Amino acid sequence: MEFAGFAEVCERLEALAGRLEMRDLIASMLPGLDDGELSVFIRFVQGRVFSDWSPMKLGIGPNLLYEAAAYVAGRRKSDVVRLVNETGDAGLAIEHVLERRQQSSFFSEPLSLAEVNALLTRIAEAAGPQSQQVKIRLLRQGFGSMTPREARYFARLVLAQLRIGIGEGTVRDAIAIAFEVDAGSVEHAQQALNDLGEVALLARSGAGALDRVSIVPFRPVRMMLAQQGTIAEQLADYGRVAVEYKYDGSRIQFHRVGRVCRIWSRRLEEVTGALPEVVESLDAAARGDVILDGEVVAVGPDGRPLPFQAVLRRFRRKHGVAAARDAVALVPRVFDCLYADGESLLDRPLVERRSRLEGLLDDDYLAPQEVLESEDGIRAVYARALGEGHEGVMLKLPDSPYTPGARGRAWVKIKPEAETLDLAVIGAEWGEGRRGGHFGSYLLAVQDGGRLLPVGKVATGITDEQLGELHDLFRDLVVAESGNAVTLEPQVVFEVGYAEIQESPNYASGYALRFPRFVRARDDKGIDEVEPLASLETRYRRQGSRDGGGPG
Repeated sequence: MEFAGFAEVCERLEALAGRLEMRDLIASMLPGLDDGELSVFIRFVQGRVFSDWSPMKLGIGPNLLYEAAAYVAGRRKSDVVRLVNETGDAGLAIEHVLERRQQSSFFSEPLSLAEVNALLTRIAEAAGPQSQQVKIRLLRQGFGSMTPREARYFARLVLAQLRIGIGEGTVRDAIAIAFEVDAGSVEHAQQALNDLGEVALLARSGAGALDRVSIVPFRPVRMMLAQQGTIAEQLADYGRVAVEYKYDGSRIQFHRVGRVCRIWSRRLEEVTGALPEVVESLDAAARGDVILDGEVVAVGPDGRPLPFQAVLRRFRRKHGVAAARDAVALVPRVFDCLYADGESLLDRPLVERRSRLEGLLDDDYLAPQEVLESEDGIRAVYARALGEGHEGVMLKLPDSPYTPGARGRAWVKIKPEAETLDLAVIGAEWGEGRRGGHFGSYLLAVQDGGRLLPVGKVATGITDEQLGELHDLFRDLVVAESGNAVTLEPQVVFEVGYAEIQESPNYASGYALRFPRFVRARDDKGIDEVEPLASLETRYRRQGSRDGGGPG
């Protein structure tokens, strides 16, 4: 498939409103692709260049992209920026500027899908002091060989903003239809492989190939997620729950085979080098080949947990790890086992996984757990957790499997704070007065099938120190400016507290947050983990039926 053909498919998808129509169009394309094209098409149509667990990153910001497009068009970068500000879409702006290009194409042959994938891989691999120049040269080559329409979708791919509204569920169902396999089998394989491109190749081989897929060490899977809930609801609906502490730390996934150990973060970034003492602790405490799920907690001299930010500072470190290790002690708390001695445990119930975990790990790093049926018993554990300096408790269903990446009532979190949401930051407005020269407020969004829909703005809760830190974080993510407002590349997640969710015609989500307050930037979470619109709607409906029964 030529990249021009992919761009045409994207344009057709962009014009469709219904999810089923999108699914059917994608499904109709898949059988005609060869094996090399199939996996690339699947990733690209989701707006991804690499699989979730891949360590490769493009390292391209809007400014580099605009500079490369301007060069190919024979224009100034400011011309591209002006068009971006007018359209609010870097892809459309670059398409328009290349329609009037003054330079001839570098190459006469059109690029194939595989060649564009290879070009993007070379961009990601560029390293060293000259890497930016190499990246710009490769971007110029790409734009120079593309039609304006191709350039629109190439630019969006580079910025991870494809804007065609394709979510993972749509692609999963399209794969099932295209190769006549069960959607559940596709989803199960995706949970283990974490790459729908690979899953599509297996689906082409038949249901048997999908059913044989299993989790394997050193191939991280997405971590199972929790949603907010209440003690009363969980007991009323399920009767019995496993109660664990909710730690104010950062999730880790620990893999070991023989004497080789590696650790991944919640965002599936390898952090082995940043956490040497955690590696040493778990290597000494675990028995056999394992994949463990847990949390890393920073601990002060008095043994009490330190705030979440102390852990994040360690996760970000690439240099000075030894000194940081001396300054902040990190302790792992393990609460689940996904794999043991060649066997996947994903489909086993929690109670069985816990039993296996207790036989594989020393008690020093095992998160405490109690299976309880009474509200009084759960509240006693909750009070103890808070007294020891933790965030609250987790309520887990004893018979539930481990479902990577899923968020549901199998795991529910109970915290005393006002309810919070994890939201994507998609825009900002320049501040005034004390906030002059910085972004004073941020536009937030929920996700809905691959789209990010605004749900409000947040300005309160940001300290003067955070004001500068956040500005430094976002200044290279500005895609467009219009008056006082800027559009930001969606890469950052904010945790935001709120008093109430209200219906609102002012935002595309249909909702707005009453009294939103910034809690923290969630460096450990990716955009795919922000609150889904359906979950926001559920929260909205629940507001009217709260029983006011304390922290649950």
